[in-house]
Amino acid sequence: MAKLNREKAEKKIKALREKIREHEYKYFVLDDPSISDAEFDQMMQKLIKLEADFPELITEDSPTQRVGGEVLDEFKKVEHSATMLSLDNAFDKRDLRDFDNRVQKNLNGEDYQYVVEHKIDGLSAVMRYNNGSFELGATRGNGEVGEDITKNMKTIRSLPLKIEEKAEMELRGEIYLAKSEFQRLNEERLENDESPFANPRNAAAGSVRQLDSKIAAQRSLSILIYDLISHSEREFETHLEVFSYLREQGFKVNWHQSAADIEAVIEICEKWQEEREGLDFEIDGLVIKINNLALREKLGSTARSPRWAIAYKFPAQQKTTKIKDIEISLGRTGALTPTAILEPVELAGSTVSRATLHNEDEIKRKDIRVGDTVLVQKAGDIIPEVIKVIKEDRDGSEKEFKMPENCPVCGSEVIRPEGEAVSRCTNISCPAQRKESILHFVSRDAMNIDGVGPALIEQLLNNNLIEDYADLYFLKQSHLKDLERMGEKSSQNVIEAIEASKEREFLRVLYALGIRHVGIGAARILAKNFDSIEQIKEATAEELEDIDEIGPVIAESIVGFFQERHNRDLLSRLKQAGIRLEKENTAENEKFLNGQKFVFTGSLNNYTRSEVKDLVEKAGGRAVSSVSSKTDYLVIGDNPGSKYDKAKQLGVEILSEAEFKEMIEKK
Repeated sequence: MAKLNREKAEKKIKALREKIREHEYKYFVLDDPSISDAEFDQMMQKLIKLEADFPELITEDSPTQRVGGEVLDEFKKVEHSATMLSLDNAFDKRDLRDFDNRVQKNLNGEDYQYVVEHKIDGLSAVMRYNNGSFELGATRGNGEVGEDITKNMKTIRSLPLKIEEKAEMELRGEIYLAKSEFQRLNEERLENDESPFANPRNAAAGSVRQLDSKIAAQRSLSILIYDLISHSEREFETHLEVFSYLREQGFKVNWHQSAADIEAVIEICEKWQEEREGLDFEIDGLVIKINNLALREKLGSTARSPRWAIAYKFPAQQKTTKIKDIEISLGRTGALTPTAILEPVELAGSTVSRATLHNEDEIKRKDIRVGDTVLVQKAGDIIPEVIKVIKEDRDGSEKEFKMPENCPVCGSEVIRPEGEAVSRCTNISCPAQRKESILHFVSRDAMNIDGVGPALIEQLLNNNLIEDYADLYFLKQSHLKDLERMGEKSSQNVIEAIEASKEREFLRVLYALGIRHVGIGAARILAKNFDSIEQIKEATAEELEDIDEIGPVIAESIVGFFQERHNRDLLSRLKQAGIRLEKENTAENEKFLNGQKFVFTGSLNNYTRSEVKDLVEKAGGRAVSSVSSKTDYLVIGDNPGSKYDKAKQLGVEILSEAEFKEMIEKK
């Protein structure tokens, strides 16, 4: 047989790829195969052989790339172009109606409809396509930064590696493992004397985070798309339009149903509560969203969740077990939290042996005693909690629980501030508080100091090498190398990681301080409204409350933090160490855009979308995704799409990339 030349091979490869993509779509997206598995395998083997003969013709979007490639050393970090917020939860009809009342109030009588979707119990992921090819896949991570799992996501057969539309787009979806595949996988693991996975979600998460993508390829993961975040060429008016478009492009979209009002939503929720077991994948509820995209933008978001969507959680699975003991744990703010130690019980797909009891009042209200038989559930299918005591099972051997009068770690007095439900250790130098405070400071969402974990922190505290997180910056390698599991190389790595953390942005430093009630969302709001720690320190509670989404509790907590002498000393030492306690650019002339809105369309030559967003926001402007009468500038790159026509119709000022570059860099 005559050997193919490169030109003929290229044509054959192209034809085979198109056929394979077509059959993958029919099998994995439509669930309607038109050829046998054997025929499909034959086509794939032909393509693999041709690509082996002509390796220069292999492309990243070829179907052969789904089988997995080289083993990674680690996952790279990926910054999300838009924050992945969490959803507020609704647990009953009243919660859903309350959500609807808030929507009505905020929309001032405008008409709106809902879209209801399955809330898949899987792993959220982000996908980016460039010029029609799948370019990047990432985990949710902390909502701001995820991990690059592109190679593993390429193994998901229901995810197209190439689509017809040659555009830049970003989507979100849920990776999951079908129940049938989960069962097959566990049977296989048991045959190989391996521990079975606890539930499909854990199996999916473990598969996605394999450094060897060949392992992920063997797990038969699936994905359902639930949102389109950005598109360089198209505008959409409704969520249903988006789903229709994504289907046309070959994506498998999440099940969805429109609902005219909240009562129709409630009917859909009740229906699926009964029918969820008939699905071949786990759902733990439904997601309710406003259909109109312009109304979503009008409703906006809080620091942690959108105001235009809510998750309805199905009633939790419940089981009975016994409380063997009640332990006290200490948090970084000194809060004493009672935890029930349970006889292990299988609950919602995992083994539960501990459950939070929240606080002393909750224990008294439910009359919980050590030795009680109790009903437990996972709140929202996540956090185990005690629902009630089965009092008829008591035999008199049960013991009442009392909160300790002294801290179980340092022995200091425990107080319960007036008006609060939580008891606290009064010693700010309590080892448990210090350890938790430092753990928070070094955590990934905060200063992200690799290598500084619970074991090392405990050694540092026990050896009096540090007293608080500021002391980390004054450690030397000689302090570390004689500690347990701390040789020359590892101690050097820790010192380098601590040094590198000095470059963390102002927002991360704010969060890392551990101010009570100031999570990452509140820290982001503070970073937008203040240029330095000094400015926040000087702000009154009233001034803080004037900021949208900063309420009286957060405001008082911030003021109280800066009034504490120990905290002021901490900040002084962080400043001495060179930590960034102010924004990089705080001069007034660097805020010259003064809230102006920018939209970008087409392919930019000098910037990525993330870079232009950062440039605009640092200059005091806003980068938004859609053109409206309130848009100040449309910046166009090569091959601008429909946004260009809409901007001309609305009279929006249009800038070339060069004009934008001159504007943004002139200061």
